[in-house]
Amino acid sequence: MTLYFSALRILLGVPTLTDRAPRLPVWTPFLIAGLLIAADQALKAWALSNLVQGQPAVAFIPGVIDWVLTFNTGAAWSLFSGSALPLALGRLTVGLGILAYITFRPQTRFVTVILSLISAGAIGNAIDGIRLGKVTDMIHSPALSAVTRALNAGDFPIFNIADSCVVGGTLLLLIATFVADRRPKL
Repeated sequence: MTLYFSALRILLGVPTLTDRAPRLPVWTPFLIAGLLIAADQALKAWALSNLVQGQPAVAFIPGVIDWVLTFNTGAAWSLFSGSALPLALGRLTVGLGILAYITFRPQTRFVTVILSLISAGAIGNAIDGIRLGKVTDMIHSPALSAVTRALNAGDFPIFNIADSCVVGGTLLLLIATFVADRRPKL
């Protein structure tokens, strides 16, 4: 009889206790965020000691990635310029809040990784805002700038690892949301 009900549940697509996706260990988001924050801060430290603001770009992967030192006292595309500390405190609150959320409300593996990326980006830029009063940016993409110039939008902004984590994580979160919406509802 149990075999019959098990087969029926599988055929009808009714989830069972064994169907649940395993969650990542509670320390995983902290490890992911910590490694990304460390990489972000290391690249920013390298940029501060090896690049000079206002100097020509230094090619890293010619035509794809250049190093150009610049600073931002606001948010993306220099919005809210001059508001580094309030923005830094907001970013720190969001980053730590996301980590707390993942800790107390475990998510799927994919969503946990995505939220860890966003958290790392928020905290990475918050560290700069609190420590320096500005965010250090150094990654320039001539390829992306060619696209934005073709769209009459000027050069693509210079960014850092933390920015990439926030933008990439947000895009992945949107994709995950659309993919989850396509699954049949029982």
